[in-house]
Amino acid sequence: MAQTDPFALARRRMVEDQIARRGVRDRRLLAAMADIPRHLFVDEALWSQAYDDHPLSIGQGQTISQPYMVALMTEALGLTGREKVLEIGTGSGYQTAILARLADWVYSVERLPELSRRAQAVLEELGIFNLNLKVGDGTKGWPEHAPYDAIIVTAGAPQVPQPLTEQLAEGGRLVIPVGDRHVQTLLRITRRGDRLVREDLGGCRFVDLVGDHGW
Repeated sequence: MAQTDPFALARRRMVEDQIARRGVRDRRLLAAMADIPRHLFVDEALWSQAYDDHPLSIGQGQTISQPYMVALMTEALGLTGREKVLEIGTGSGYQTAILARLADWVYSVERLPELSRRAQAVLEELGIFNLNLKVGDGTKGWPEHAPYDAIIVTAGAPQVPQPLTEQLAEGGRLVIPVGDRHVQTLLRITRRGDRLVREDLGGCRFVDLVGDHGW
């Protein structure tokens, strides 16, 4: 970003105080979060809060996730720059932008057309084009482009949607919050042949994952 960017210091402090200090170590991820202007993904009335340590409303009952949660989930995917990634829940497009910076290509599904349109506009404004967005039921994934090296779900599910595990490549990682409507456990699921290896990454709380394989 330009030297005159009034939010550059706020982003650096966000990365240092909220993310790196809590144990996130991926240097590429930290650099991306220090560079991508999170405030552009929320209404201008919320710009002063854009780099604070909490989620923010983006309308239609949806939120932009807490910066630390974005970092935690992204680091858990283990991206190196060569991956094809599926994101379920485009939302504001901020997580999409982070993924696009760190992976080769991102496919992102959003069920609410207005959010998808707004996200597309911001991503294009920022010159981020290594992605495809579509409106649809994210619990079904995006089978036309499967398998995926990494899948991230940015809404809480009652169980892991089977279509998403079926669309994981060998060695692929799925990061998803699973639980009830009040609290979930963040899981990382890795495909090892016919086995799905689950890891518990801690507690979290997300808006509902709505669809045929969600709420």
